[in-house]
Amino acid sequence: MLSLRPRQCQQKLRLNLSRHEVGFEISPLKLATWNVNSLNVRLPHVLDWLEANQPDVLCLQETKQEDPRFPYQELSAVGYHALHSGQKTYNGVAILSRQLQTNQLAGIPNFADEQKRVVATNIDDLRIICAYIPNGQSLDSDKYQYKLRWLKALTTWLESELKTYPKLVLLGDYNIAPEDRDVHDPEAWIGQVLVSEPERAAFRQLVELGLHDAFRLFEQPEGSFSWWDYRMAGFRRNLGMRIDHILVSTPLIKQCKSCRIDIAPRKLERPSDHTPVVLELA
Repeated sequence: MLSLRPRQCQQKLRLNLSRHEVGFEISPLKLATWNVNSLNVRLPHVLDWLEANQPDVLCLQETKQEDPRFPYQELSAVGYHALHSGQKTYNGVAILSRQLQTNQLAGIPNFADEQKRVVATNIDDLRIICAYIPNGQSLDSDKYQYKLRWLKALTTWLESELKTYPKLVLLGDYNIAPEDRDVHDPEAWIGQVLVSEPERAAFRQLVELGLHDAFRLFEQPEGSFSWWDYRMAGFRRNLGMRIDHILVSTPLIKQCKSCRIDIAPRKLERPSDHTPVVLELA
C-alpha cells in the first residue's frame, strides 16, 4: 500500500530564483538516507536528527511497520510530508520531505514482489528513489539469488526512469560494499554477501547507467563506514562497512557540494546499526 499524508502546518515556499535576483545565497538542498532498523524503536532519534539537521529530504529503510502505524502526525508536526510503503516486522521504506511530493510510486514496476523495498517521488524536477536492497543472507541461499534478480529488475527500471527523469537520485541501504576500501577487513569477508563479485558487478551496472557514487565525488577519510555490527564492539572498533549509498545522475554532478557520513546517531543509546549519509546539492 502506498500512502501520502500532507503536512498540517503551513508549507514553506521554495523560491526558484538565482542568488543575484534575491540578493543572497540560497541554502543547498540537503538529501539524506538512513536505515533506522525499526522506526518503532528509533522514532525519537529520527525526530531529533530532523530537528538538528533540517534536511529537505530524508529516506528511511527498515521502518518495519505497516502504513497505518506509520507516524505521519509526529512527522507532520516537525514539518515533513511522508510517503511510506511498509509491512509488519520486516523491510519498509519512506521518503520524508519538506515540499509536497508528486508522481509517487511503490515497488519496481513489472517485478512481482511482496516485500516493501522501494518508493519513488518527485520534488519539482528531481526524481528521488528510496531503496532497501535485499541482504542476500549467504552465497548459497535462495535469498542471494533473489537479491541478484531484484538488482537486475531495479537496473532495468532505472534505465527507463533516467530517460523520463534526467535528474535522479537513488538513496538507500544497498547491502553492497562496492570496493575493498569500503570494508574494514576485506580478507575476513571473502566468500560472504555484501562483497561478492556478482553483487559488486550489479552495483557497477547501476553506475554504468549514468549514476555516480556521490560519496566518492569528494575526498574522504580512510575507514569511512555507514554500518557496524552490534556484536564485538563493532562501532567502537570501527569494524564497519560502507553499504549505504547515494547515487546521482550525471546532470546533478556539478550541483553536488558535499557528501558525508554522520556517525553521531550511531553513538546514541539503542542506536540503529546504520547511520545517515548526507548529500548537499547546490
